[in-house]
Amino acid sequence: LPTPSVDTGMGFERLVRVLQGKQSNYDTDVFSGTIATTGKLVGKPYKAGDDKESIAFRVIADHIRAISFTIADGQLPSNTGAGYVIRRILRRAVRYYYSYLDYKQPLLHQLVPVLAKQFENVFPELQQQLDFVSKVVKEEEEGFLRTIDSGIKRFIVYTTSSGDGASGSFAMEHITNKEEDIKLTSSYIDLISKYASFRKNNIISGEFAFELNDTYGFPIDLTNLMAKEISWSVDMEGFQNALQQQKDRSRAATTLDTEDWVVLQDGESSFVGYEQLTTATILLKYRKVTAKNKQQYQLVLKETPFYAESGGQCGDTGVLVFGTESIAVTDTRKENNLTIHFTDSLPTVMNSAVIAQVDTAKRKAICLHHSATHLMHAALRKVLGTHVAQKGSLVNTEYLRFDFSHFAKMTDAEILEVEQLVNEKIRENIPVVIKQLPKEEAIAMGAMALFGEKYADVVRVVVMDPAYSIELCGGTHVSYTGELGLFKLQHETAVAAGVRRVEAVCGLAAEQYINEQLVQLQQVKELFKNPKELLKAVENLSLENSELKKKAEQLENRLLVGIRNELLQKDEIINGITFIADIVEVSSADALKKLCLDLKNNLNDYVAVLAANIGGKPYVAVGIAETVAAVKGLDAGKIIKEHIAPLIKGGGGGQKTLATAGGQEAGQLKAVLEAVKKLL
Repeated sequence: LPTPSVDTGMGFERLVRVLQGKQSNYDTDVFSGTIATTGKLVGKPYKAGDDKESIAFRVIADHIRAISFTIADGQLPSNTGAGYVIRRILRRAVRYYYSYLDYKQPLLHQLVPVLAKQFENVFPELQQQLDFVSKVVKEEEEGFLRTIDSGIKRFIVYTTSSGDGASGSFAMEHITNKEEDIKLTSSYIDLISKYASFRKNNIISGEFAFELNDTYGFPIDLTNLMAKEISWSVDMEGFQNALQQQKDRSRAATTLDTEDWVVLQDGESSFVGYEQLTTATILLKYRKVTAKNKQQYQLVLKETPFYAESGGQCGDTGVLVFGTESIAVTDTRKENNLTIHFTDSLPTVMNSAVIAQVDTAKRKAICLHHSATHLMHAALRKVLGTHVAQKGSLVNTEYLRFDFSHFAKMTDAEILEVEQLVNEKIRENIPVVIKQLPKEEAIAMGAMALFGEKYADVVRVVVMDPAYSIELCGGTHVSYTGELGLFKLQHETAVAAGVRRVEAVCGLAAEQYINEQLVQLQQVKELFKNPKELLKAVENLSLENSELKKKAEQLENRLLVGIRNELLQKDEIINGITFIADIVEVSSADALKKLCLDLKNNLNDYVAVLAANIGGKPYVAVGIAETVAAVKGLDAGKIIKEHIAPLIKGGGGGQKTLATAGGQEAGQLKAVLEAVKKLL
């Protein structure tokens, strides 16, 4: 270039386009493989035009790259930060294939292998994590596909109906005829009238756009895109107002009312708690705070050994000794790089010397669990794969909680292997080495850094065997891994798409947990009269219980047949409808439903209302013949909600031909029967 450092905007794709003589980036072999595979999957050819279908092909080919590479780099879709950007990109792609390629099942995850193969020599990380990335993408697609249908249908109703009823009915018909298995659940008339003033000017109400976002997962840029396609616009000011109102409501629930700082002495505050747990210091400033009608105080010390809640590690507790007066510290947090100590009271004399004492037993328990988290993180990566990355953590005195990227439930064998590996490292009594290093040097030596986290130029590195665990961490730790004593993994669950959660204990907490389990096991043995083979005894009891349930069900069915026959003798004809109403003796609400279904097989044009007092609580079932529901306009679900639930002080619902309810007022069952009779 004539002038160095001038960006021509050429880029890789445009350079390839020139070299291959193509009119579009998407005609080059950078994208053609993905586009061809998409065509095969959806059963449509790519026309390379400006129509919506062709645009959908290009959107998918572009978006799947951004999604796949970023997930392989360690960032998962979420509702915040970089993860939210990924989610928005993915949902935009889903909307294009759903609406314009008429493909109603997950598609993007099927393209990940194509992409991984294409870039295996350029970006091998994607090929190495193929299963993980594919499963994360698929779970995200499935989650959005469950809500996109309802959202799009509401959008269609909003933008195609005039509000006079006729065109609204046409829109509803158009939608439900296209896919009869899915219908709008809310009233289109309410929807139209609610936002009528905006609709007259072809504007999507900000409140409605927020509803699509909040309830149906539509990012605002997706609603903007859909509006633009039909020459509408979105009331962005209204959307921002609705969003702000929700934030204000959330904030109000956790509002902390703070008074001004009372400054006693100027000076900088410093943390000395890595080396000391008791420190002589002075009080710099304090203020009163109120949260949920509870009054507390926040104190700032010149030097403090108290660790403030950070990086998943909970804050220290302890005492501040002012002369002969002790003030309990209930929590320690950070605010604007200040370590703030929470107390329920203030000392009588504030400008005296202060002895700050951390609760050493609690700090020790926290250190054990934090060091165990590092050992477990490394074990998870060795057992499950290097795609495992921390997505959140909590470390306190009682247990550790760790969220990490993984696509499947851990097997019992994997859990056992992780436990064994961590306990092996504990028995090796590895020295825990902590260094201050330049960030680049720390990363070069293999230290794990959290994706999206900001680190200073000089970082704190915690090493537990250079060949096993090296992490950037500001938390407090033990000196040797042997101090952990014993590690036990308690629970493993899912918390989000592609994110698992484990909870574990070590040290005294692990010992207590195991002892509790052994006590429970002994109690179970005693209940079974201490059999030689406990498992066999449990299996026999389970089998026996299953047989008894079958017999009980057979007896109940015989009983219900008898009740059914008695009910058929109690029918009366009201306006040409066979009406049966009675309070029956049954053992469960499900039995009432069975009776209604049985009556259906023995009657034609009928309405049946059956009630029962089960354990002091009222239960009701209403059955209506389809012919009666259609001709007379009766709806069992509406009858339950409007006429029965209020009487018995309960709730319920169901379909037009069968609905049930439960409540609190068992003395109103006769009134229930009369109420239904009056409707006929």
